[in-house]
Amino acid sequence: MALTAELASSFARTALANVAREYPAKLDHVLGDCDDVRGPRALHPAFYGSFDWHSCVHMHWTLARVRRLQPSLPERAAIDDVFDAHFTVRNVEAECDYLARPESAAFERTYGWAWLLELARELIEERWSRVLAPLADAFVVRYLDYLPRQRYPLRHGLHPNSAFGLAFAIDYADATRHAGLRAACTDAAMRWFAHDRDAPVQWEPSGIDFLSPVLMEADLMRRVLATDEFARWLDAFLPGGCTLAPVTVDDRSDGYIVHLDGLNLSRAWCMQGIARALPARDPRGAALRASAATHLAAGMQGLASADYVGAHWLATFATLALTA
Repeated sequence: MALTAELASSFARTALANVAREYPAKLDHVLGDCDDVRGPRALHPAFYGSFDWHSCVHMHWTLARVRRLQPSLPERAAIDDVFDAHFTVRNVEAECDYLARPESAAFERTYGWAWLLELARELIEERWSRVLAPLADAFVVRYLDYLPRQRYPLRHGLHPNSAFGLAFAIDYADATRHAGLRAACTDAAMRWFAHDRDAPVQWEPSGIDFLSPVLMEADLMRRVLATDEFARWLDAFLPGGCTLAPVTVDDRSDGYIVHLDGLNLSRAWCMQGIARALPARDPRGAALRASAATHLAAGMQGLASADYVGAHWLATFATLALTA
């Protein structure tokens, strides 16, 4: 399965509608005083839509990705208009000012951080890159401050998952040649995960996961270890193999149960990445690619639901699974 022109256009229409939809909204917002009682657009003029801040960020990433990969996209002009409206110096300054609040110290840590850097990486060759750079720089500073202080990783399959936060930060560091960020992320990955053995893959999934703790960790470590080292690490980490059956989603109108559609899609992109990182003759590669295909097909079924609890974010996971 690939990102066809038809799918890209569908994802673009969904994302365009979402990034400009202010309500319903779920804020990650700590009140310092009564003056902080404000709506999403006032708090986040660049990323006020798509239900929550991180979803708005990664729906912008979806727009950037399909725009780049499908140059003839009918929605290209509309995407450019949205980026011109949202990625202004004034709006980005307001986002940076929000981060500077003492009450925002743990804002979106580290899921939103990672997606903002991924958005900045996707736009690195585009005219909006320079405008967005101060916000990306602010999150790099947060990573550099936070990682040495965090002794233990967060392993559950939700937003704070440490492996996810490191994976996209490493990709950004590599794209921008930021040696300091790369070193900090590599150090954290090695401290947290290098000695992991016999991962409890049989415990997955948890009922509200959208990330696989086990596969996300492996997808991170393939960014950190050389090919042969990674293969040996994976032998010890998942001695019984790392293919899984797709999960069943019973209620796509439930905001937590629908996470499982995202789990199928994120498993797909993780297995694709792990397979690419293994030696060419490693038999696990073919098994992983086959399992990734079944997970991708299962996850794509979730996009047929128009319910906003899934529609505000699943197109991003599908785009990544199709293009990773």
